[in-house]
Amino acid sequence: MYKRVLVPLDGSELAEVVFSYARELAARLGLDLVLLHVASPHERDLIPLHRAYVERAAGILRRESEQLQKKVGIQSKGGGVAAEGELAVGHAAEEILSCAQKHNIDLILMATHGRSGIKRWALGSVADKVLRASKIPVWLVRAGLREEIVHDKWPTRTMLVPLDGSELAEMVIPHVEALAKQLGPELVDVVLLRVCEPPVVPSDYPPTAGLTWEEHEAQEMGRPVTVCEEYLAGVQKRLQGAGLRTRLVVLKGKAADEITDYTNKNPVNLIVMSTHGRSGISRWAYGSVADRVLLAVSSPVFLIRPPLGAKTSSESADSKC
Repeated sequence: MYKRVLVPLDGSELAEVVFSYARELAARLGLDLVLLHVASPHERDLIPLHRAYVERAAGILRRESEQLQKKVGIQSKGGGVAAEGELAVGHAAEEILSCAQKHNIDLILMATHGRSGIKRWALGSVADKVLRASKIPVWLVRAGLREEIVHDKWPTRTMLVPLDGSELAEMVIPHVEALAKQLGPELVDVVLLRVCEPPVVPSDYPPTAGLTWEEHEAQEMGRPVTVCEEYLAGVQKRLQGAGLRTRLVVLKGKAADEITDYTNKNPVNLIVMSTHGRSGISRWAYGSVADRVLLAVSSPVFLIRPPLGAKTSSESADSKC
């Protein structure tokens, strides 16, 4: 269950793309917000201005969240929405991680770009460093979201959960359950997606007796799909037992390409995935599948980094999808 959300801001409109999400989490789910602004060490003489900025941002989010609660008829608990601003001096990624620990944060909500656009808080910089070191989930939002997937366009939301069959990838499942239950399981559609990489059948490979080469190829490609469907059905049963609405999607091709293509063709409010997958860091590592998906889709991405030392599941001969 999520209770406290850290929202790093750097003073730019790009970073403030997360405001609509923070407002919804505070208003509808009653989550406490901690807004963090990090000033560079050489900006100490501007500390009052930096502090005024983050406190003003906290005030805006508090008022907007309370207005939303009144609009939708939500009774605020404890005398209103909790949103506080905090200022730190130092290096952005380090201060974000330190603040998360200090305030017992359950979730970091941040933009993938910041003050100078792609050069400042770009993936590969602050967000990258936070992702690599954070022990809690990181919810990344890109600028330029399509109107239909913005988080405050309720009542229904679609949550895409790519899985590759490994225990590491499945570490997202408890987070999917927690998110869906807090958002309202009757309002969330969970799409479980697995991408099968079809086996390569050489053109000179001798077909099974009685089959043409084309029929043999179709038969060989059908086996991984069956394995994928059976695997997802098992995960679906678990989530349905928890009261979640789910549906299954099995695609054939390269993981990042298929996840990206599906997301761009089907409005998705949130993609929930692990930063490691079937073969640990070499397979679904940030910088591989998750990295490519982040850079190619406009939908927000909720990333969970498995703890150090977590083991991959042993791969069977059939787990090539």
